[in-house]
Amino acid sequence: MYPTTPPAALTTLRCSHQTGPALSDEQAAKLLEQLTAWTIEREGDAVVLTRTHSFPDFHRTMAFVNAVAWIAHEQDHHPDLLVAYSRCTVNWSTHSVGGLSINDFICAARVDALLA
Repeated sequence: MYPTTPPAALTTLRCSHQTGPALSDEQAAKLLEQLTAWTIEREGDAVVLTRTHSFPDFHRTMAFVNAVAWIAHEQDHHPDLLVAYSRCTVNWSTHSVGGLSINDFICAARVDALLA
């Protein structure tokens, strides 16, 4: 049901409306292996797929933020972004399932592709 393919293949998938249960810890861990430097964090009942990206200056940080915004728009799946002068933390989660879904990993792989 969930892909166990190379990260490049995750970027070929499109997000879809998710209902039902969130990914299990095992499913999420398998998908996490396909990403670069992302982690899964628990904040109380919330689970997020997160990564902090660093840049040499503000305009490159903002260029990255805008590129992530475009991915979010195209996939109709939107992260929480924490923006500072030279870094941006991207947090993906799927509120409709109360945790992580395949959509979070698709979008994270697309963000990885931006920086490849």
